[in-house]
Parts: sequence; structure tokens; C-alpha cells
Amino acid sequence: MAKAEATAALLTVLVVLAASAEMAHGVCNLSSAGIRACQPAAAIRNPTDQPSAECCAALAGADLACLCRYKNAAGVWVRFYRIDINRAMGLPGKCGLAMPANC
Repeated sequence: MAKAEATAALLTVLVVLAASAEMAHGVCNLSSAGIRACQPAAAIRNPTDQPSAECCAALAGADLACLCRYKNAAGVWVRFYRIDINRAMGLPGKCGLAMPANC
């Protein structure tokens, strides 16, 4: 039983580390710099009204369908970037980009 618990704990740590490494280098063709450019408009506290031109340019090059798969991983976005996922999912529309219909 203890061995199974230790294995489960190790797997959890590995998953968190893999997610951390992926987020550090960007995700879905959205670089870390692009995520940081969008952070003020999707911030948990005191967000700006509109995304910056740099944010919109980063989103224009991102794989929005891929980003949709991360919308349920709010904890990762909050932990690493202090982003409110609901605000973040609204940014493409504010940049004149269409989100995939199934997002």
C-alpha cells in the first residue's frame, strides 16, 4: 500500500513538473513572452480593459483550438501567470479573432 501511494505521489510530481516546463516555454504556439504580454488584460486583480497590440499579435499566431484544451487547467494559469482563465478566454474576441466554435 505504501509503495502504491509513493508511486502515485511521484507521478503527481512528474505531471506538475512537466506542466511547469511546458508553461515556462509557452504553449500552443503562444510563447512565454506572448503570455506575459496578455497577462495585464487577463490579470486576476486590476486587469486592463483591452489587450495590448503585443498580446493581440501573440494571439494571432497562437493555436486557439489548442489553447481551448487548457481552459480547464485554471490552476496552472493562476499559479504561473496570475491569469483569470475566463478573462483570458475572452481576449481573442477583443483582438478581433474568432475562437473555435467548440471552445
